[in-house]
Amino acid sequence: MLILAVESSCDDTSVALVRMGERERKILSCRTASQTETHKLYGGVVPEIASRAHIEAISSLCYAAFDEAGCTPEQVELVGVTAYPGLIGSLFVGVNFAKSLAYAYGKPLVAVNHTHAHAAAAYLGHPDLRPPFLALTVSGGHTSLSDVRDYTEFEVVGRTRDDAAGEAFDKVARVMGIPYPGGAEIDKLASLGDPDAIHFPSAAIAGDTLDLSFSGLKTAVINYLNTASQRGDTVVRENVAAALTRSVTSSLVCRVGEAVRRTGRETVVLAGGVAANSHLRAELSEYCEKHGLRLCMAPRHLCGDNAAMVGAQAYYEYLAGNRADLTLAARATE
Repeated sequence: MLILAVESSCDDTSVALVRMGERERKILSCRTASQTETHKLYGGVVPEIASRAHIEAISSLCYAAFDEAGCTPEQVELVGVTAYPGLIGSLFVGVNFAKSLAYAYGKPLVAVNHTHAHAAAAYLGHPDLRPPFLALTVSGGHTSLSDVRDYTEFEVVGRTRDDAAGEAFDKVARVMGIPYPGGAEIDKLASLGDPDAIHFPSAAIAGDTLDLSFSGLKTAVINYLNTASQRGDTVVRENVAAALTRSVTSSLVCRVGEAVRRTGRETVVLAGGVAANSHLRAELSEYCEKHGLRLCMAPRHLCGDNAAMVGAQAYYEYLAGNRADLTLAARATE
């Protein structure tokens, strides 16, 4: 099935054409326009600017995606679009574009959950991956653990109660003077630092829960930096990055371990923007190997927001009978 997919949930505009079938999972084209340079000026994503940039980019990206794939809108068999969750203004752009295209060419339309799409990115990197599995989705806006029982059946068994893991990285990076987005630079600095030089609290919430809280961890790191500044102490940024990264990764891996014990799943999927973090990939790989679990990580180039993953999930939503019509409306939350 040839699928046209659209993603615009935050600050990346993306259009892709993917071919999905029982034995085929292939990306024909995936064009993405990043707004990173624009939002660097403000230290983070400005929703109104993001939505306007989507409007400016989406049509030309669609033309480029068709050119690269060597096909036409008439050949498309399904249109899939991220409808929730995300920045509401940004989502409106993608949803209305997809609805218009589906209507103009008489194609079926499917709404896709953004967090489910992240997990579906692993299908494109692991052709033999099938549910059930445990999915850890970690990004700048989302951090959740889901028991994926079938392609469209997700049960969230653990999630952050406040900040997402990626948000904690970015906000600490900003205080350290690292330009937005700071996650990648924190990852590099952490490789050069000593994680034992500073102790930061775990993000794993105590008690009978799989939930996390990154707000307290973020605050602890920022307080450490502010206190050092007031005292005139030298801050070794590499050590701060290393200690923060270990707290985040160990908390996430701890939660994955507990979730595996509770659900009995033997396969773990790692996806989302923070899934590109080298320390998280290494620590989770080590844990899964030690405990005899299969780990399927989304390819690095599909960790961030992209339309290819939306197309992959749209296929399974379509097979499950989940169709949308012209009344489809974007939603900021799930």
